Amino acid sequence: MFVLAGAMSSMGYAAPERAGDFALLDQNGDFHQFSKYRHRDAIVVFSQANSCAATESVVAQLRDMRAEWEGKNVEFLMINSAKDDVASIREAAKTQSLDFPIMMDTTQLVASTLKISKAGEVLVLDPERLTVLYRGPVHEHMGTTLTNELAGTQQDTMVMDVEGCDLGIANGPVLAANAPNYATEVAPIIVENCAECHREGGIGPFAMNNHLMLQGWSPMIREVLLTKRMPPMQVDPNIGHFENAAYMSDADLQTLVTWIDAGAPKGSFSEDPLSNLEYADVKSWQLGEPDFIVKSPVQEIPATGVLDYINVDVDLPFTEDKWVRAVQFIPGDETVLHHLLTYVTAPEENFDGGEADQQSSARRFLEGYAPGKVEAMVFPEDTGVYIPAGHKLSMQFHFTTNGRATSDETTLGMYFYDEKPTHENLTRSVSGQFVIPPHAVDHEAHGTYTFREAVVVNGLRAHMHFRGKDMKFSAEYPDGTVEDLLSVPNYSYAWQPTYQLSEHKYLPAGTKVHVTGAFDNSAYNTANPDPDKEVRFGLQSWEEMFIGYWTYYAAEE
Repeated sequence: MFVLAGAMSSMGYAAPERAGDFALLDQNGDFHQFSKYRHRDAIVVFSQANSCAATESVVAQLRDMRAEWEGKNVEFLMINSAKDDVASIREAAKTQSLDFPIMMDTTQLVASTLKISKAGEVLVLDPERLTVLYRGPVHEHMGTTLTNELAGTQQDTMVMDVEGCDLGIANGPVLAANAPNYATEVAPIIVENCAECHREGGIGPFAMNNHLMLQGWSPMIREVLLTKRMPPMQVDPNIGHFENAAYMSDADLQTLVTWIDAGAPKGSFSEDPLSNLEYADVKSWQLGEPDFIVKSPVQEIPATGVLDYINVDVDLPFTEDKWVRAVQFIPGDETVLHHLLTYVTAPEENFDGGEADQQSSARRFLEGYAPGKVEAMVFPEDTGVYIPAGHKLSMQFHFTTNGRATSDETTLGMYFYDEKPTHENLTRSVSGQFVIPPHAVDHEAHGTYTFREAVVVNGLRAHMHFRGKDMKFSAEYPDGTVEDLLSVPNYSYAWQPTYQLSEHKYLPAGTKVHVTGAFDNSAYNTANPDPDKEVRFGLQSWEEMFIGYWTYYAAEE
């Protein structure tokens, strides 16, 4: 059982412990990153486990501590590193009245990083210095630590013994003695998840093409894995399933981080598995010669700097309607083309201005290109994108610099149906009005739209600018039930794919769809152009948008 407040326990001080950054989702799908709590003076993290009775006995004390300190700018969180699944954690939160965010450390990698070994252990963390201030049980010395930290006098880490439920987390020597094998365990994960972009001439900032490169970059690799920056395009895995979302299994994450923590050993192999990888030729037409080819205007890309989006309109010569069954992009310079989105727009439509109109469906999303996307996009059977005669193609480019000046002339190939398909792929934009106050950390926004006819949704895309924080897509059915379809818990302006649903979602007539989310206009948002400004809708990236795109086709009666 626990050493409770007032009980005898050994206590001491240690040199300040560096914690390092990390990010986790909680039981409600909210994103928590250690370094993004710098607007707090301290964070209290309690190690929770569903089956550990001892943890239940001290929750009331923890709640009392929160009542005392929450108003003094201290955040209280729980972390579950016991490998309990999300459903059981939600149930435990309900039955045990755990009214705290419970971060789900399913890999136990965060617990290992923070040196948490037992459920019932409490850490007091400094989010500015990324250090541990207190380690031990729920105890009055937690209050002493918080008092000292808020006064600016806490220097060393206070350590107390704690009894609780062992989490079975291996320590450093055990991990080092059982390090994964580079050639047979680590390299295959890199090939599957990373090497397509991180190769010579790829969009990644460095190539993962041999053991030495991987070892040299291993601290950075560890950091971006633990903070969920990589792989990109991560969504809440507990909501929906998507063909193009970036999921890395817990086992693969454990393998990579354990190998890095063991010193990234080389092991023995006859040939480095990463040294002679071959990639699909992105310069050839995979479905044969297209029916129509669009060459985008040449874009000159400087060697350095941050580039805003570039919008280009291309006139199409069609005097009769066309139906697109497949699309393929051939990037001009894939080392700088971060992504490209294409739309079919009316002759008089202003592409940027159309982003503001939540009722507009004149625009038709065609398809997008992103790093690693080398396959042609073939639309679902008997569905296609409609190009009315006289319409144009609007292309939105996002380039990144790579240290050398270059140019890009991306080519788009379209394949047409001979006859009109049964279904048209349409895109509905759903947006919300907002005025973001200066320094707001979590300013909420909401947009809705009601489908008058039954539809089948096959794609969803979130669009905000640099202050975008998160976005969720939900369907409220005519009977009043609500289903979440997609959650992007840590939105990034740099990654805006259309998430393709693995199983298309039928929405009956009268379904009201919701797009909810938030902005971070604080100084702690490292991408924020100016936290001192009140922000409204605008076309430039230093202004803001809040739009959820729904790609769908009419359901059969």
